[in-house]
Order: sequence, then structure tokens, then C-alpha cells
Amino acid sequence: MGKVTGFIEIDRQDRKYKPAADRIRHYEEFVIPLSEEATRNQAARCMNCGIPFCHNGCPVNNQIPDWNDLVYEGDWKRALANLHSTNNFPEFTGRVCPAPCEASCTLNLNDQPVTIKSIECAIIDRGFREGWVVPEPPRRKTNKLIAVVGSGPAGLAAAQQLGRAGHGVHVFEKSAKAGGLLRYGIPDFKMEKHLVDRRVEQMEQEGVVFHYDVNVGVDMAVEELVSAYDAVLLAGGAEAPRDLAIAGRDLNGVHFAMEFLPQQNRRVSGEPPIGNAPILASGKHVVVIGGGDTGSDCIGTSKRQGALSITQLEIMPRPPEKEDKLRVWPDWPLKLRTSSSHDEGAERDFAVRTTEFFGVDGAVKELRCVRVDDKMRDIPGSEFKLRADLVLLAMGFVAPVREGLLQKLDVTLDQRGNVAADTRSYKSSREKIYACGDMRRGQSLVVWAIREGRQCASAVDEYLMGETNLPR
Repeated sequence: MGKVTGFIEIDRQDRKYKPAADRIRHYEEFVIPLSEEATRNQAARCMNCGIPFCHNGCPVNNQIPDWNDLVYEGDWKRALANLHSTNNFPEFTGRVCPAPCEASCTLNLNDQPVTIKSIECAIIDRGFREGWVVPEPPRRKTNKLIAVVGSGPAGLAAAQQLGRAGHGVHVFEKSAKAGGLLRYGIPDFKMEKHLVDRRVEQMEQEGVVFHYDVNVGVDMAVEELVSAYDAVLLAGGAEAPRDLAIAGRDLNGVHFAMEFLPQQNRRVSGEPPIGNAPILASGKHVVVIGGGDTGSDCIGTSKRQGALSITQLEIMPRPPEKEDKLRVWPDWPLKLRTSSSHDEGAERDFAVRTTEFFGVDGAVKELRCVRVDDKMRDIPGSEFKLRADLVLLAMGFVAPVREGLLQKLDVTLDQRGNVAADTRSYKSSREKIYACGDMRRGQSLVVWAIREGRQCASAVDEYLMGETNLPR
């Protein structure tokens, strides 16, 4: 504990955003980092609790009090080494993780948690600036070959860990570039894609081989893959979206969020578009159905495209402004969260069920809705209409896509349609085939994907070599 009275003397100070009027004119990141002095002061607020509840909230088991102390002492290089010992890609989590660690912080009992996420991001960003983040090729090579299907955070984490263990790792990605939903789902204003590119370059220098535009099970026979490699890791995403099967669903202008967001990410990166006609919010009244992070991303993207109005609908009741700390801490609380995209301009409405998409000449023009009570029952007489030229369905994802890879592998699925595998061995029902990340657990956070990728890599290394030194 670097400064015993730090949490008493120093107020919480977090990163700020550039003004909304400026940031909506581009797709670049707009978070303003803290100065080095401010970051060290914030690290000094860590109490180094006897029981560090932040560990309870962090899926990758970051040693948060340790690197807070190192930052306070000015030992940034050791802080980076400590951070990398549990997290392959802190520059991702330092930008897009919702920071359950901060919700678990003891100082959150009075709404003043340590700015853990900002400190984490400062450590890794400084590490890249100083040239401390370098390729770490293995000292020895094994004769084992491993295929990783999917290059999202789970696949990248598993591939890097296994490559550093000396195995020959080949990553198969169906898109033209690596990153999965990191690249094609998360808008650039939340995380610029050069961050993914430099990690891929690092991994290539460590010996990992990437194969792009290969949709295993469609472009490549799955049995060919299984027979050619000693182990196959399934690390794809849970990409089957939850649909809204109501009247008018087939109207033009009603789209899944993941039809809309990747198009804009491809425009920013200069990649050719995929799909039919472009989906644009310019000059339209936009309605986003779904109140989570994906819905928020749709709002920010629509605002930048020049939407006339943006309304977000959520079927759940409006959550409380603040949680009951003594009842829920240190667990993740249910409370109203306002994202940077909401601040840029959007109306939010809760406890609303959409009953029909109404259109003219085959294009959506209006939503017909009804308000519901806390048991999801329609409230009589509460029906209303909402103008809409573009509707984006952002209601989450139900499971991995079965057609192609999973169908042809014929692995056992759980009740939710994910690949059945436990969190010790990560083995599927077929020999040599493993599953991790959203492919195994369903839609989740980037930080959970990294955790599962690391743990799966450790399990595969142990399976192939009889023992492992890879951390879990």
C-alpha cells in the first residue's frame, strides 16, 4: 500500500470525454487520458484491502492492488509486467470493459471506487509508447500443431498463450482481418482498430500464423482441419442474434444491429462492404430496440451518421439511479447506466413492448408499441405509435451459429445452443476439440473471453504435453 491515507486525502478523478458536439463529427476515440501525476494519485487511493474484493469482480484475476502500488511508486515497467501476467490485451479491456472490478471496490461503498480501468489503460498505453511491449517468441518449439477457429478476444488470447508455449498455432478467421467483434462489432470511437493490428503483428512475430477469409465448415472441410492438427480450439462468437418475430418484421429498414455496425466499421477501415444495400441512419428517425451495450453502440453510430432522431426502447422496467449498496455489493449491481452515446443525444423509454412494424410501400414507417408492467403484461390503454425510418434490433445474441462448423463437427451443445464444455478441461464431446469464450459460455464480455481463452490454452497445453506452465 503505497500511500496509507491516499483514499482519505485524494478524491476520485476519472478520464473525461471530449465535448459531444466535437466527437460526433468523427469515429476516433474521444477519451482524454489522465496525466501521469493524476494517474499516480488515483493509484494511491487503493486501500490494498486485506480481502481485495476487486479480484472478485475481475474475470481475468488482475492483481489490481499490486499494480496500483507500482504505479504510485512510479515503477511503470513492473506494473506492465504484472498486468500482462493475467491479461494478454489490457488495451482492449481498458477501453471496453464495463469494469466490474470497480463495482467490487471497497471504496464503491460510498460511490468513490478506485479508477481501476483508467489506471489499467494508462499502464498499457505507456508500455507501448515506451517500447516495452515486444514480441515474446518461445525459447523452444514443440512438434504440436494447434488450430484456433475464430480470432476474437478468446481466440487471440488462446493463440498467443499457446504460441508462447512453443506450439505451432494457426488461427482461422472467416473475415478479411483478425479481431472478430472487437474489429467488426465495437465502433471505432470506442476502440480504434490499430490496437488490434499491432497485437496481431506482435503475435505473427511470435510465430502465430493467421489464415483469413476461411470460414471453416463452409470454405474448408472440418474433418480436414481435425485430422491435420493435434488440437482444435473453437473460439468463435455467439453470433445468432435474438429476433423479434412480429408483424412487419420483413419490412425494409428493420435490421439486426450486427448488420448495421460492421458496415460502418468497414467504411472507417476502408474495407469493402458486405451485404446488400448500405444501412445508413442519415436523415432518418432511428429506433433501437434493446438497452444494452450493442444498443448504445447503435446510438453513437447513428448520431455520427446524421440521424434526425434516435429513440432506444427497453422492455425491462427503468432501473434505479443507484443500487442498494449493502444488499448487492460487491456483486455487479442493476442500476441505470448512461453511456457516452446516450449523452450525445437519444431518448430512452423503458417497459415498452413493440407489437408491430408498420410500413408503407414495403418500408418501415412506424412502430406500434404498448407499455408493460413489471411482470411483462400489457397495460390496457397504454398503446402508442412511434415514427421510425430505421429500426435496429439490439436484443442480444442467443448462441453460436450452428450452420456450417458446429453442424458438421456434430459436437454436443448445451440447452442454450452453446458448445458443451466445462471450465476445467474445456473439452467438447469430441476428442481433440475444445471450446472457449462466447462459443462455450454464450454472449459475454471481452474480459470473460480473454479469461476463457487463457484457461483453455492451459488445458490444451496440459493435454498435449502432460503438464503445463501456462497460467489459468
